[in-house]
Amino acid sequence: MNSLPKQVPQQVMWIAAALMVGGGAGWAGHSYVSQANLSSASAEAAPGLTAETAPALKTSLIQSADPPSEASASAQMGASQNFIALAVERVGPAVVRIDAERSVPNMTPDAFNNPFFRRFFEEEIPPSNLPDRLEQGTGSGFILSASGQILTNAHVVEGAKTVEVTLRDGRKFEGRVAGVDSVTDVAVVKIEAEDLPAVQLGSTQNLAPGQWAIAIGNPLGLDNTVTAGIISALGRSSNQVGIPDKRVQFIQTDAAINPGNSGGPLLNDRGEVIGMNTAIRANAQGLGFAIPIETAKRIADQLFATGQVQHPFLGIQMVELSAEMVERINAEQQLNLKLDDDDEPGVLIVGVMPNSPARAAGLEVGDVIRAIEGVPVDSPPDVQAQVEASAIGDTLTLEIHRDGRDQTIAVKPAAMPSDQR
Repeated sequence: MNSLPKQVPQQVMWIAAALMVGGGAGWAGHSYVSQANLSSASAEAAPGLTAETAPALKTSLIQSADPPSEASASAQMGASQNFIALAVERVGPAVVRIDAERSVPNMTPDAFNNPFFRRFFEEEIPPSNLPDRLEQGTGSGFILSASGQILTNAHVVEGAKTVEVTLRDGRKFEGRVAGVDSVTDVAVVKIEAEDLPAVQLGSTQNLAPGQWAIAIGNPLGLDNTVTAGIISALGRSSNQVGIPDKRVQFIQTDAAINPGNSGGPLLNDRGEVIGMNTAIRANAQGLGFAIPIETAKRIADQLFATGQVQHPFLGIQMVELSAEMVERINAEQQLNLKLDDDDEPGVLIVGVMPNSPARAAGLEVGDVIRAIEGVPVDSPPDVQAQVEASAIGDTLTLEIHRDGRDQTIAVKPAAMPSDQR
């Protein structure tokens, strides 16, 4: 599969707002799913198959001398079940449908008022002062605990005070939105119930492209839809995914995901949740993206505990420094910036917010960030990752290039203001 094309002029505007603005990413749901028929295959022909699931994969169930628990479950379900069916049978009851409604204001983020963007991308900036619109959305979610804690996407429930949660067995509950974090597109919902089926969480630590991926959700209103594919790539930046205001390194999969799959689980071949399906690209087919489960669970724990999440914040606007960008900026006299054409990588600061940690530390427009805590940075997502990994109040050491000289500046991230999310 070809890599995503690099369209510098259009991407610059969105990348630059990455650390300053948050927000929904298509509230009605991002995801996609089409049925995938996996032909019968031998255990040797199935990448990612484990010792536990291998006995379950041939033309019919192959019983081993000492069959694992999956094989026992498969025998109860029928001799034709494979590892995908086993995974779905285990997790499916814990996958829910979420219906919600909200009033959505139409606003232009303040970041787009930056003269840098107005200069180059005036025609790209969305209009402001449009009337509010009413949105009804259907998404997915999955149950984390038997007591009714549910994980889903922020854009599925953001702005809705109550939601309706429907289980696979048909039971319906009124849900309470316990917390929303638009920066990572993670939200949590609580329903009043007991002894509910819950998912088993896995890990992305040893995840690799080519391993199996299974998606479950409610795409296009088609409840309990299952699709399968592989892990296509890891560590996709929010800009590559097309939602640059998020702070997530996404899992890419070719398991079909459609609108309505948002918030549903992405499983490995053992039926463990390794991600939460969240986004598709409108200009592509066969590409879906999921939030790694470690990120989603970390945010969910904070939301259930306090109802909010604090993200480290510097208060800068950035663009990736390239030879083309250096040439364009140097040619614009009104920008009053002159950059060295030294072909060294880095991230250019094009805006510094008032009363921000960056302003207090002395960062300036025109500074080029070369490294953070000794780790080289080549793009705004690199800076995002370093800042997000820090703690509020800690000191970050930035290596910058200014006026032909290299220097070091210490910055203490603060909590991201609510109006910048």
